[in-house]
Amino acid sequence: MIKMKEEKNISVVVPSYNEDESIPELAAWIERVMTENNFSYEIIFIDDGSTDNTWGVIEKLAAGNKNLRGIKFKRNNGKSAALQTGFTACVGKVVITMDADMQDSPDEIPGLYKMITEGGFDLVSGWKKKRHDPISKTIPSKFFNGITQWMSGIKLHDFNCGLKAYKSSVIKSIEVYGEMHRYIPVIAKWAGFKKIGERVVEHRARKYGQTKFGWERFINGFLDLLSIMFVSRFGKRPMHLFGTLGTLMFAIGFAGALYLGLEKIYHVINIVPATRLTARPSFYILLTCMILGTQLFLAGFLAELVVRNAQNEISICGEGSLAL
Repeated sequence: MIKMKEEKNISVVVPSYNEDESIPELAAWIERVMTENNFSYEIIFIDDGSTDNTWGVIEKLAAGNKNLRGIKFKRNNGKSAALQTGFTACVGKVVITMDADMQDSPDEIPGLYKMITEGGFDLVSGWKKKRHDPISKTIPSKFFNGITQWMSGIKLHDFNCGLKAYKSSVIKSIEVYGEMHRYIPVIAKWAGFKKIGERVVEHRARKYGQTKFGWERFINGFLDLLSIMFVSRFGKRPMHLFGTLGTLMFAIGFAGALYLGLEKIYHVINIVPATRLTARPSFYILLTCMILGTQLFLAGFLAELVVRNAQNEISICGEGSLAL
């Protein structure tokens, strides 16, 4: 018989990369907050392939502490992979994520927990209204938060805040990969969890270590946003995108080619000198439009067949319940 893990009030998932200095203080702070509020809890530290003594610190803290667990990656897989692993392993009714660099305050946990359990939110994102970051990080962050808000329709000021709270059903229903951790609220909305709120949280100045921030994250983040928006809007109806674009391009190419053909016939009938169709650049442009239009339409058609034949998820309540 497999023994099921006891469900907790809160699971705290902490992705960590080269944070051996801050982890002991952070763990003690989280435990103090949990004890003061009489929460049953677990803390899961994910060592994302650290090159310092992060894993040794986690092992030492976990020894004899039933509320603290550690998971180690052999190499650096990124924050999304670390979060997904933590989401899979946790058993809390409410799941709190925070960064390991001590810039997120564990004192915010009770407020976030209350918004989930009493406010009825599916997901609550922290908003670092007053930030202790250089302008080279805050300005681009505001730009991408604005773009994400506009494209997703989710009214959040800080999508990338590491301090978030989730209902257990949310994190068990989504998959985070690549650099998608920035857009978990978008993924959750796509999965059907639409009650998404935010809470102003304290952002502390970095006390230990160095920032992992880099400009390449903005490029990857923007590409991931485009990917999420495409899948969320057209993942179940790809023909609406490819079919529309294909039909439009084919129609433009066909109409243009028809005009050139009729013009050529007119010149021949009236014995008017005219340039050969194959000598006109517009002929090849219009022919290319028709070819691309046909290919796009066929791509949409094939994608539609794949989606329609994919296994659907269903739930049946009552005796003899079945889930596929």
